[in-house]
Amino acid sequence: MFPEKIYYEPAVLNYELGRQLREKFAHVPWTAVESHNNIEELRKNPNREFAYMKRYLILGVRKSLKYTPNHKVSDFLVPYTSSGCKAMCLYCYLVCNFNKCSYLRLFVNREQMLERIMKTACRSPRDLTFEIGSNSDLILENTITGNLEWTIENFATSPKGCLTFPTKFDMVEALLPLNHGGRTIMRMSVNPQPIIQRLELGTSSLQGRIQALRQMHAAGYKVGLLIAPVVLLDNWKELYAQLIEQLADELSDELKRDLFIEIIFMTYSYIHRVINAEAFPRAVQLYDKSLMTGRGRGKYCYNSDIRQQAEAYLREILAQKLNGIPIIYVV
Repeated sequence: MFPEKIYYEPAVLNYELGRQLREKFAHVPWTAVESHNNIEELRKNPNREFAYMKRYLILGVRKSLKYTPNHKVSDFLVPYTSSGCKAMCLYCYLVCNFNKCSYLRLFVNREQMLERIMKTACRSPRDLTFEIGSNSDLILENTITGNLEWTIENFATSPKGCLTFPTKFDMVEALLPLNHGGRTIMRMSVNPQPIIQRLELGTSSLQGRIQALRQMHAAGYKVGLLIAPVVLLDNWKELYAQLIEQLADELSDELKRDLFIEIIFMTYSYIHRVINAEAFPRAVQLYDKSLMTGRGRGKYCYNSDIRQQAEAYLREILAQKLNGIPIIYVV
């Protein structure tokens, strides 16, 4: 059952969505907290409780609406209706603090956030793209709140601008009949199925993700393909060659003509190592001293020469199997 328990800021009940969730989850215990950002009861939990805390739902009012400039697939990274996730990807970049980012947090002041995006879009002399899914997976969140459906239809009335979000989930049926106005870009994150099974716990299968990508394209949405994160396990070359071949076989020529590709290599951290060792003791060991180097405080990335060789290999396979699809960046 999800959620098993809800922690909430009392102010959420002043918002329509907060009241809807109160009614929807009336059968679940609700505990009032001062701040969604610092729940002492959860912060004191041992790391082995990490996965268990995914069963909780946190409700709050988002106060910081600061936009971060971005120069990849969007102009700005925008704080939006959720943060965190109830899936358990062992490398998740959102897990940056012990027992603070493990659970899904929902923010009920969606009208305020979307209004600001639309005003910013209309003031700009050119079309802007806003990344609304950098802090959570909005397809997953939508199954709880309906926020993504609400957002897409309301933003379609804006005379300018686009929204974009990545996802690892295939529950797109509710989005297909929406009047999206061509202003929403979904980017499907993919990995080889063995990596999904071992590292992206609780997410949709590769087959499900490919089907969802096809469905969204058929419904007129703009779509992208996010190969991320690239994880250099022992047999990574074989795994990613199989992935790219499967994509080439199962995506239509029409979809390929409209597609773009992003590639992101995995980063890892000391915090991941500690949490995973205690919460998932039998999981794959992602830290490899022979492949990784320190980057910033407590973070690891692949050595530059190894990463460059891997990028060259991926570009070669993509050129063979998905030739003509632009790779807009590799990081």
